[in-house]
Amino acid sequence: MNTSDQRPPFPPFTLETALQKVQIAEDAWNSQDPERISKAYTIDTEWRNRTEFINGRKAVVQFLKQKWENELHYKLKKELWGFRENRMAVRFEYEYQNMDGQWFRAYGNENWEFDANGLMQKRYASINDLPIDEQDRKFK
Repeated sequence: MNTSDQRPPFPPFTLETALQKVQIAEDAWNSQDPERISKAYTIDTEWRNRTEFINGRKAVVQFLKQKWENELHYKLKKELWGFRENRMAVRFEYEYQNMDGQWFRAYGNENWEFDANGLMQKRYASINDLPIDEQDRKFK
């Protein structure tokens, strides 16, 4: 196995390493670079994102490309909610503008499961969107 197949920090997580993992994920998602983001997941990763089921790293890349074609000016904040061994619960909120100019704030929770190499093998996200006025944005 080469180092590109590993993403430290590795489980089992401590508070410090769990917080690091969440910050790494937040930074990657805010890059809006699907290829960069996808490397944090196993080749056969399993996702549930809202009502979509996404399987495999290649499908993640395609999903993210489509996401940011429709969610403009995306800005995300993640927060560790809890962790145990190789699993984490994370709450998040992000803002984006759709193609019609309407701003939204999305709120949600994610459950993450990692393999021994620190790659995320499962990601289950529940997300709700709230239309907001531009002046009510938190993330600028």
